[in-house]
Amino acid sequence: MSLSDRVVSTTCPFCGVGCNLQLHIQDDFIYRVTSPFDSVVNHGNLCVKGRFGYDFIYNQNRITTPLIRRTPQKPGKRTQAFDLSEWREATWDEALDLIADRLTEIYQRDGSRAMAAYCCAKATNEDNYLMEKLFRALFRTNHIDHCTRLCHAASVVALQMAVGSSAMSNTAAEVIQNDVFIVTGSNTAENHPIIALQMKAAVQKHGAKLIVVDPRRVEMANYATLWLPEKPGSDIAVFSAMAHVILKEKLYNQEFIDQRTENFAEFAASMEKFTPEHAEIVSGVDRNLIIEAARLYGNARNGAIYWSLGIPEHSHGTANALALINLALLTGNIGRPGTGLNPLRGQNNVQGASDMGAMPWHYPGYQRVDDEQNARKFEQAWHIEPGGLNRTLGLTTTEIVSSIGPGGVRSLYIMGENPMMSEPNLNHTRHKLEQLEFLVAQDIFINESGAFADVFLPAASWAEKDGTFTNTDRRVQRVRQAIQARGQSRADWQIVCDLARRLETRLKRSTSAGWNYQNPAEVMREIGSVVPEYRGITYERIENLGIQTPTWDENHPGTPYLFAETFPRGRGKFHPLEDAGMAEMPDEDYPLILTTGRVLEHWHGGTLTRHSWLDDLFPEALMEIHPADAAHLKINAGNAVRVTSRRGSIVLRAIVTQKTTPGVVFIPFHFAEAAANLLTQDILDPQAKIPEYKACAVRVTPADESELTNAQDYQVRGRY
Repeated sequence: MSLSDRVVSTTCPFCGVGCNLQLHIQDDFIYRVTSPFDSVVNHGNLCVKGRFGYDFIYNQNRITTPLIRRTPQKPGKRTQAFDLSEWREATWDEALDLIADRLTEIYQRDGSRAMAAYCCAKATNEDNYLMEKLFRALFRTNHIDHCTRLCHAASVVALQMAVGSSAMSNTAAEVIQNDVFIVTGSNTAENHPIIALQMKAAVQKHGAKLIVVDPRRVEMANYATLWLPEKPGSDIAVFSAMAHVILKEKLYNQEFIDQRTENFAEFAASMEKFTPEHAEIVSGVDRNLIIEAARLYGNARNGAIYWSLGIPEHSHGTANALALINLALLTGNIGRPGTGLNPLRGQNNVQGASDMGAMPWHYPGYQRVDDEQNARKFEQAWHIEPGGLNRTLGLTTTEIVSSIGPGGVRSLYIMGENPMMSEPNLNHTRHKLEQLEFLVAQDIFINESGAFADVFLPAASWAEKDGTFTNTDRRVQRVRQAIQARGQSRADWQIVCDLARRLETRLKRSTSAGWNYQNPAEVMREIGSVVPEYRGITYERIENLGIQTPTWDENHPGTPYLFAETFPRGRGKFHPLEDAGMAEMPDEDYPLILTTGRVLEHWHGGTLTRHSWLDDLFPEALMEIHPADAAHLKINAGNAVRVTSRRGSIVLRAIVTQKTTPGVVFIPFHFAEAAANLLTQDILDPQAKIPEYKACAVRVTPADESELTNAQDYQVRGRY
């Protein structure tokens, strides 16, 4: 290593695993990424994104100067502007003054109902805390949300209903202590590859029995004792049938049920109808597989359940998650190492952003905004007059979009999110964004949503700022500035504070909420003062090793697993369930079921990875179709196909594979030129308000090669 070389330790900016990275730097340029073998999360292992996907920082299309649209946008006539000739460069003062003036104008005219913000699961805890604080303290609105609404919102609601918590109960690495574990709705090998390595080791080295429940033959099915290939939308039937068997064969933990749960009798009665025979009809899974899976889990010494977006992203996502929680309560597989209920979080800081109150119903720490005591607490902490904070539950991401228009949301501030890729029924989303009066985008690139903005603010990347991320198993870890921010880019927390100071002056707030932080460590100290679970988190304590929340004070060691003695709500609550399937069933016109998801090489809306060389590894959208369906439709591998739902149509190439099941096609959602969410429907789970991304009816027809070429032209004409 030369004298000019240095190594900076930080945390991966991609999935929720939270791998420890070492950035190797020369002349302020990251040229290599490694991971220490003694890293507590990933033991030196990295996936392709973590090891090689950092080059988006240097992409020539990155925006590093504030931009203002040359042509003022009008509601109803707002257009996308990817071409930089449609923007002009501005100073930070000019851009922030314009934003402050316009937001103040709209707020003073239309009130808090007109103001909305999207926080960001890619940003730090400190960034998100300050963004939600700005909109609550200055604009008195709770219309604040982020991508958890589009991924694990139903898991969060179900866990709060049943146990009073909203995170993984155990540490991912504890999978090696499982003797039986269920993986459902999760393509773990591609979406959480390092956790998948630990799962494979549990099976191959420690003899654990794995049960995979998924419509696709994901890689983890190759390591499974049982694979239950369910139809999309049939989770309640399958898992409740497992509960039915456990009840009938008396495999449940009566002592745990008596001492630590409630509502057991009502739950047990509701399980009577969920026979394995019924579940087979509904789900297509052989009844004997369901019975065998129930016996394996019911007899487990240490049983655990891991799930991802295939469970919550349904119109009955909360009930899906409750079906899993019921199984854990029924068998007592919770509150001990190597057990638990473990939703695997998708983005690097979706857990932390949720903890920070980047949601419409909760202040930081999941403290309800409609609770008078909570509101008074935050009014005092933020130096706001009594009664100043809004006690009304805010709108969720999808509800914010739907409410855009006269009498509803008029301005939207987007920090790092991309609703024009992540929202369902994108034609509807596009129409609504066109109606906005004022839109601000704060990001690294102009993505499909930022292209609608009036003002674009260039944010620093994760390698150019300090802060913290909270990973999927509640570990708060340092993010360190390794290189200088490119151009005029600024850290998100600095942008928010600079804007907040301007807004305070314009709004003539009589008391200050405090916006003169010297560094993110100071923000974290404030977070600890209002979020009990973070009270013991300081930068000094996590300098070398992260700590898992809850961390109740600076002497608390952190909490590797939850619920050892009690649940936050007291007793764990069983929930009776009713069967529910897809909201939109296949029919003669739309005979196939579409399900969506991620691939190893890409990440969510593609804003980062499609500006990386990773895009060369997986450069275009591909539809998976089973050989039986392909033969019926006369489709060969590599053919151009058109996929159409009641909401939209896209053209892409087909892959003929047995990875999917008959009647089901799969499309990844990373590709703007063939956006899967043009097809998905915006029907919401009534409790969590999460859309049904994982199941809708489509038809597939052969397409002309020229249509595919035209679709790919979007990539050249658009962002890339």
